[in-house]
Amino acid sequence: MASGSRAPSAVAQRRIQSELRDWLQHPPDGCRLVQYDDLRAWVIELQGPESPCQPQLYLGETFHLRIVFSERYPLEPPEVTFVPPSPVHPHIYSNGHICLDILYDGHNGGWSPALTINKVALSLRSMLASNTEKRRPAGDADYCARMRGRSPKETRWEFDDTQV
Repeated sequence: MASGSRAPSAVAQRRIQSELRDWLQHPPDGCRLVQYDDLRAWVIELQGPESPCQPQLYLGETFHLRIVFSERYPLEPPEVTFVPPSPVHPHIYSNGHICLDILYDGHNGGWSPALTINKVALSLRSMLASNTEKRRPAGDADYCARMRGRSPKETRWEFDDTQV
């Protein structure tokens, strides 16, 4: 669990239970729940998507996402990171941090309580499917060294690339 996080509130627990039931009945394409810990954290397996882009960059690859729910979920987003090794992608750091607006609130973040983990997983697979080049973000090594052991929510992200 993220450092300093507390157990989800009763409201959060009801929402997470509802999402868990929905996930188990209707998992998103290419996704599988492989672990959940007392409704505080999930681990999801993502299959590399088929892609309209050439070449099929992630086809046949498998990745794992860790989702840690805050006590204020869904009013604030969960912490979503890839478990290293993470996909090589211009918006995914080698430590698993993801630069995607819907994962954050606050400064130009796009999180909404209407989002679900199902929709987050589909968005991440879509992000992978639309990528045309396997490369890390600029400054990956410096960012990972600076953020060692810290939450991606502590980063002030700038969401200015709409191409990937």
